[in-house]
Formats: sequence, C-alpha cells, structure tokens
Amino acid sequence: MNNSTTSPLFRLDYGGKLEREIAKLLAAFEEHKFDTGRYPKRWLAIKLLEADADVMERVQTVPNSASVLALAKQGAEHIKDMLGDDVDLVTADRRYGYINGVVRQSLQRPLMDRITLTDHIDNIVTHKWLGLPVFFAVMYVVFRLVIDVSSPFLDWTDAVINGPIANWFRFILNLTAAPAWIHSLVIDGIVAGVGGVLVFVPGLLILYFFLALLEDSGYMSRAAFVMDRFMRVVGLHGKSFIPMILGFGCAVPAVYATRTIASRRDRILTALLVPLMSCSARLPVYVVFGLAFFGARAGTVIWAMYALGILVAMLAGLVFTRTILKPDVSSAFVLELPPYRSPSMKSVLIHMWENTREFVRKAGTMILASSVILWLLLNLPWGVSEQRDSYFGKVSGAISPLFAPLGFGNWETGGALVTGFMAKEIVVSTMSQIYLGGEEAEVPEATTLGEDLIGIGQGFLEATISSGKILLSIIPGVNLVDEEVEREDTALSIALRNNFTPLSAAALLVFVLLYVPCVATLGAIKHEFGSSWAVTSALYQTAVAWIAAFIVYQGGRLLGLG
Repeated sequence: MNNSTTSPLFRLDYGGKLEREIAKLLAAFEEHKFDTGRYPKRWLAIKLLEADADVMERVQTVPNSASVLALAKQGAEHIKDMLGDDVDLVTADRRYGYINGVVRQSLQRPLMDRITLTDHIDNIVTHKWLGLPVFFAVMYVVFRLVIDVSSPFLDWTDAVINGPIANWFRFILNLTAAPAWIHSLVIDGIVAGVGGVLVFVPGLLILYFFLALLEDSGYMSRAAFVMDRFMRVVGLHGKSFIPMILGFGCAVPAVYATRTIASRRDRILTALLVPLMSCSARLPVYVVFGLAFFGARAGTVIWAMYALGILVAMLAGLVFTRTILKPDVSSAFVLELPPYRSPSMKSVLIHMWENTREFVRKAGTMILASSVILWLLLNLPWGVSEQRDSYFGKVSGAISPLFAPLGFGNWETGGALVTGFMAKEIVVSTMSQIYLGGEEAEVPEATTLGEDLIGIGQGFLEATISSGKILLSIIPGVNLVDEEVEREDTALSIALRNNFTPLSAAALLVFVLLYVPCVATLGAIKHEFGSSWAVTSALYQTAVAWIAAFIVYQGGRLLGLG
C-alpha cells in the first residue's frame, strides 16, 4: 500500500508558523508533480524542513526535486528567524509537549504544592465561565487600540498621499506635457484607487503587531482551548478555531491550515466558516465607515463586526451540522498549553511586516490593475460626461435595486460591492475613485521637494507623539489626550456622509462582513474540496449577508433609528 495516499487517523499540530511552511511544501508537491514514493507527504515535508540528511539524500535523486529542496531550505531558515530555533528542535518540542499533555490528561499525580504564575493566570483565562468573556474582552481591547493608536497615522498617510505624492505626480505629468486623459488616469484612477487603500497600512501594522503579541505570549493556545467547548455545539472542536484565528489575517492560508484537521467533514465545515472571520482586507472598509459615521465609537463598531462574524459562523455551523454536514465520530481534542512567556520582539516584528507586506503587494498588483480597469469603465464610452452613464455605471445601476431594501441602493455602492469580489479592500478603492476621482482638485501652493519632505517628517513625528499619548492613556489614571481635539475629516468621509446614514452604513458593514468570499478564498476552497463546496460557500454567504443587512436596516427603521 502506498502510504502517501492514505489519510492518517491523527495529525500533530506543529503550530501556525510551522504548519504554514508544511502547507507550502504540500502545495509544491502537487504543483511540481513531485513523486513522494512510499513516504507519506506530510511526513516527508516535515523531514525536509528538519533537513534530515538521509531523507535529503534520497529526495535529490527524484525528478523535480531541486525546487522542492530550495523551498524546504527557505522555509527552515524562515522558521529559525521567527522562532530562534532549528526546525528539528521546534518539532521535537511540539511532540514532547503533546505527549506531556496526553500524560497529564490520563495520569493522576499527587497535588503539587507549587502553583506557578501560569497556573494562576489560567485559572481565569481558561475558566469554564470566565474564559469566553475574557477572550472577547481581549479582542475588544486589541481593536480599540488598533483604531485609537493608528488614527493619527491614518490621518498622516492620507495627507501624504493626497498632498505631496499627488502633487509630485502632477508635477511630472505637467513637465512631460502629458495629455488630459493621462492626468485623469494617474490622479483620478491610480492615486485615488491605490492611495485610498494604502491609507490603512498603519492600522494593519498595529493589528498584526498585537495579534503576534497574543500568539507569542501563549494566549492564543488558551483561546483555542476556551473555544473548544463553544465549538463542540456546532460539531467541531478547538483545533478548528486555529484556522479561524488565521482567518483574521487572511482566509486563504486559513483554508489551507485546515489540513491539520484529521476528519474531512470537519475540514470542510471549518473551511465554510473561515471566510466569516473578518480578514484584514475588510478592515479598511470598517475603518473608513467607522470613523466617518461613528467617531469615537468606531473601535467598538469594528469589534462588533469581528464578534458578529464569530457568532454568525457558529449559527451557520449549527445549520450545516444538522443538514448536509452531520458529524461523524467525535475526536478528542488534546492541546498543549505552553507556559506564558515574553514575546520575541524580532518574531513579532517579522510577523507584523510579512502580513502587511502581502497587503501592500496586493495594492501594487491587483488593486493597481483594478484601479486602471475601473477608470476605463468609468470613462467608457469615451467622453461620457456623467459616471452613471458609463459602462460601469450602467451595470452597477442594473443591480443596485437588489440592495435598496438594505439601505444602500445607489449605483456607486452596488458597483463597489461587485469589485469587492476580487478583494474586499477594493470596495474602498472603488468608492474613492467614484466619489473623489471626478472632483476638481484645488490648485496646491507651490512647494519645493525639501519643504515637502520636511512637512512629511514633521507630520510623522506629530502622529508618533499623538499615538504615544493615546497608548499611555490606557493606563488607569493617565490621560494625555486632549479631548477637544477632533479628528480632521477626509474628503472620502465627507462624500460618504452625503450618500449614507449611520443606519445604512451599519447595514453595509454587516453585508461586507458576510457576503461572498474573495476570488482567492474561493479558489483555495475549490483546490482543497472541489467546485461544489466553493459554490456553496459563495451562495450561502451572500444569502446570509443580504438577510442580515436587511434585518439591521429595516429593524433599525422600525425602531426609529433611520
């Protein structure tokens, strides 16, 4: 029997960082049609990462092995940079940790007199009744910090992109005597589209920083343990919550992370629930609408979106468990709870940068291409005077009545939601182009390059000081924030308030949270489980999103909130 084709009854979870490298190698095996022979694929991937000399020597003789070995070497070096240890030490530590966990659950020992600090903390954070409220409280604090601490940097980034950077582009275009349509493409298309998304990079940096702190401190293992009891209600266990946590960053690697789950039924159900977690691509939408309509309560609104995603995932899981994905034999959930430790700042910074770099890469490729295509569609047929009469406007107008009962039945929003199928952050990019791209920009005062650079530096320093004051003000009894200082409105915030009400904005946020996953996520589901499950994910999420947004908007109107 070829062991490489059988599914093991048990798979040890080596942790998010190492599991991502294992998943990359497994994908490479398929991509390069790499023959693993009699070796199980997962075992071989781990051995290659461990640089096992005997296995490496045997693999070198297999066709197409060069690229696989190079990827394994790169992954091993990456793990060492992140965790500070070689892969073989990391895997050994995980194995002994698992064994220790099994022994602790199956063997009774005399009560030890010495209770560690970890034990004292776990008495609270893993408590039967307190654990879940503590988890939501921790996430609430994280998202409040993301909004409050990043707010000065969001203003600074917006001022830099729409100020000096836009002016530099105008200067170059004027210097080269570029025609008017090139001016419009660059300023109204590229700068408005890509720049409208890049504004939120500071918020993502801070989000990933705090998530990495929680992971490296050991708390995320407790979160999975706490959620185990909660998730068993929907026929899953705590191990499924680990891909969901990854889904807060990006749903694509989270779908592939379901490979650590032994049961195929559990893998499919987890993959159907993962896209309901608020990925980082949705954060720009939450931030721009939150700050435009809810002001100081924006952090609470964003936290509510993340909590609502988890709640809807649980409800959807209940439905699937009782219909098309009935549970099979329940499996035990054994998880090592590592002692709390001081996070490695190097590992935290690498994690923060790598995830944000992926977002910036998308801005430089997919969002750039989408901005150019959208600009063309907004200006075709050539010379159209009103954007609503363009090809994009006509198609968007045709579907906009579907959203009218939800409070946002205008063609601009309908078009933005369609482009959001490519990537959720493109919703903001599209709205920025539609609402701001056609505006006549004020002629800026002439400045030199030196003056611009000095202004950028001064603005960054002021933003850093403001963020520092906000961060220190979380200490009880410390208040360094001048409450009279109000946040300056951006042009996009003003435009949104002219087209939405707070109630319709809330309904839109709920719809963006829940509707069809992006094309990359659907591709990952198709690759792992087949086309039928990808279609199921797209259809059920869109239906749930429409119903939920309808309840929010129409319910709000009945309560007199509209």
